[in-house]
Parts: sequence; structure tokens; C-alpha cells
Amino acid sequence: MGSDMDLNATDVEALRHIIAHHAAGEAVTARGLATHLDISTASTAKLLNRLSASGHVQRHPHPDDRRSVIVTATDHAHAQIREWLTDMHQRMLEVAHGVPEESRQAVTDFLESMADCLDPAACDDTSDR
Repeated sequence: MGSDMDLNATDVEALRHIIAHHAAGEAVTARGLATHLDISTASTAKLLNRLSASGHVQRHPHPDDRRSVIVTATDHAHAQIREWLTDMHQRMLEVAHGVPEESRQAVTDFLESMADCLDPAACDDTSDR
């Protein structure tokens, strides 16, 4: 996604974080973003300068703290991500349609078992599949 949008991995993670928090109704500050990304405030300022210059984020004064800013994703960023996800989902659907009908249950079982492994407790329960 980053290469399609001319962003590096940290920029993409910053945008993902900002958009996810916005969707949850939570404000993201520059300091909070620095903490999330585990980078310095100076690096965060550079990152926000890049994302502002590219039209992906805007900074707004914090309503309760004059020393802080709130960072939001622009409509441009939302549109780019939506377009990228739509294209990716279309490609994924094409791959899914290529799975023979008689193999779909086996593929589904396999993917569910793999997803369960993301939760170590659940993965222990899948050994009998």
C-alpha cells in the first residue's frame, strides 16, 4: 500500500493509526502518535510535515491544550486508502473465485485454523482438525 501511495512503512502505520482512532471517535495528538510509533517527537514532526505536504494529514489546535495539536487524515488520504482497499479486495475476490468448488471447505478450514493460531490458546485447540 505504501509504495502505491508513495509512503514509507512508518507513514502508512501513522495513517492507519490516525484513521482507526478517528473511526473510534478518539483524537490523535502528535505526542500520542510518537508514542505509538516509538519514534522521537522530532521524527514525528518530520513525519507529519511529509504527510501534510503530501495532503494526507492536517494538524488542528488541541481544544484543551494550547501546546498540543490533533492530527486528522484528509479526505484525500481516506479516498486513496479506500481506492487501494477496493482494488485489493477485487484481486482477493478473483483469487477466491479461482478455488475449485470442491476444495473450498478445505481451504476455509485451513484459513480458520491459521487464523486461530494468532491466538496461542486457540491454536492449542486446533490440533484435532
